[in-house]
Amino acid sequence: MKYITTIDNHEYAVEILDERHILVDGVEHGINLESVGGQPIYSLLVGGRSFEVHVYPAENGYQVLVHGNLYLARVEDEREQRLRAAMVEAVPDNQEFHLKAPMPGLVIAVPVSEEQTIEKGDVLLILESMKMQNELKSPRAGKIVRVRVKAGDSVEHKQTLLSVI
Repeated sequence: MKYITTIDNHEYAVEILDERHILVDGVEHGINLESVGGQPIYSLLVGGRSFEVHVYPAENGYQVLVHGNLYLARVEDEREQRLRAAMVEAVPDNQEFHLKAPMPGLVIAVPVSEEQTIEKGDVLLILESMKMQNELKSPRAGKIVRVRVKAGDSVEHKQTLLSVI
């Protein structure tokens, strides 16, 4: 599985190869990660170097303490990153917003209809991709002006699904 890890506004592509090997930005590293006594403390060996790592859940990821330095880390798989990017698109209230597929998939449900008034955060469409159902929500209040897909339709990445004004 591939993950995108963001630390101090820098993104790292991380791929887990097996229990003892990972790729970070295309470079392979041998690792050993062990929990210490059921606490949020880990013993990490990377390339023969030893680290004591403290990991605490935070609002948007994890706080990671290593050698006295505190980092905020956000870890997302590729699907989560595409969904977040698709929903971040800010559109002024006076412009039409086009909901586009953040990934190829199958439309499971469209719980809205044309002319329906919606609120920010309302579910506009449920899309299945890689055997996971994703709720695509409205980034703002408005009215549905056009629904371009229906349940059972296959869609491509960036295909327009519906429009809101």
